[in-house]
Amino acid sequence: MSASGPKPASPFRQPKAVWAVAFACVISFMGIGLVDPILPALSTSLKATPSQVSLLFTSYLVVTAVAMLFSGFVSSRIGAKRTLVAGLVIIVVFSALAGASGGINGIVGFRAGWGLGNALFIATSLAVIVGSASGGFAGAIILYETALGIGIAIGPLLGGELGAISWRGPFFGVAVLMAIALVATIVLVQPTPKPARKASVLDPLKALRHRGLLTMGLMALCYNWGFFTVLGYAPYPMELDTHQLGYVFTGWGLLVAFFSVFGAPWLQAKLGVAKALYLNLTLFAADVLVIGLNTEHRTTLIVAVIVTGCFIGINNTVTTQAVMTVSPVDRPTASAAYGFVRFIGGGLAPYFAGKLADHWNLHVPFYVGAGVVVLGIVILSTGHRLLAEAERAQAADAAHHSASADKEDELVRQAEAEDLGSAT
Repeated sequence: MSASGPKPASPFRQPKAVWAVAFACVISFMGIGLVDPILPALSTSLKATPSQVSLLFTSYLVVTAVAMLFSGFVSSRIGAKRTLVAGLVIIVVFSALAGASGGINGIVGFRAGWGLGNALFIATSLAVIVGSASGGFAGAIILYETALGIGIAIGPLLGGELGAISWRGPFFGVAVLMAIALVATIVLVQPTPKPARKASVLDPLKALRHRGLLTMGLMALCYNWGFFTVLGYAPYPMELDTHQLGYVFTGWGLLVAFFSVFGAPWLQAKLGVAKALYLNLTLFAADVLVIGLNTEHRTTLIVAVIVTGCFIGINNTVTTQAVMTVSPVDRPTASAAYGFVRFIGGGLAPYFAGKLADHWNLHVPFYVGAGVVVLGIVILSTGHRLLAEAERAQAADAAHHSASADKEDELVRQAEAEDLGSAT
């Protein structure tokens, strides 16, 4: 071992199956931001109010949240690979149906079906990546969040380009890309053995009895409230065309990706899990407040929206690691329980943002969003001791895998030296 200490294993040295699932994750997460550039166009073309259009997020995320409770039930009976395939098939079918729909109610309904497939895929894909990836637990989470960030970055760009042709374009685009991800998953991901114990639908709810998991879930609910208030309602006061909105949210998504991969590990190493989350959530709440104060000042509004990508990227990575570490249950159950709670916040926020704007003005949804994020900080503070325990566990995991990586490198060097000796 060198004097500078062990080198952490790279999160990007992975088996083909992990890359196949990661690619499917990229496409899946594209669906989050894909519709953002076309929200005003949908409102105009389908003669729907912004609060009606916001139901595209609400139906998608609320169904995703509830269906998370069933993901472990399904995967423990048919296996992880079949669950991934089933989720992808559902997304392909319902995204295509949304594109073929003739009215806002049909799109909202088909987005709900899309959310069902999304739940089966997201909960299972995280468990598959964590279980199959090389380079340790933290590296697997970084890889997963990298896929999330890339998907979020590309989604608005593709949505803007296809949406400029027709509002139907983004939905059909997802159907085609998800079909490609489906083929990659079928070909590259090996069947996994079914768990010895079949999970119950109630397992994720029972897991929430654990204070650490519940605390992190409620914090994430509040954070997602702010996140999806920005994502679901900020396009309206910008008053940009479809192309321009696509570029704005692509910039936002690139920051999500960069800070997920590089910013989060750096900040966590400097401050630790708890302090990193406190600082990040405080800055995020302040940024959402700035958005609320400047809905009539386009340049400031656009810059503030793009900057939220920094805080969202950091929070996604640090929180996911903390949740998986602090939970005493198996990771698929923890993922389902955490997803259930946090996606409720993401689903309700855009709908209530629309209602608040209808009753008051465009500033109020963002004021409320900032306040809910602050509430998340308060909730997080009640689990400070549990976060410290999670941090110690993460440090132990990182040290173990760093030592394993050093040993593997040493064996490779020895083998190369022996081969060289034999050759001479």
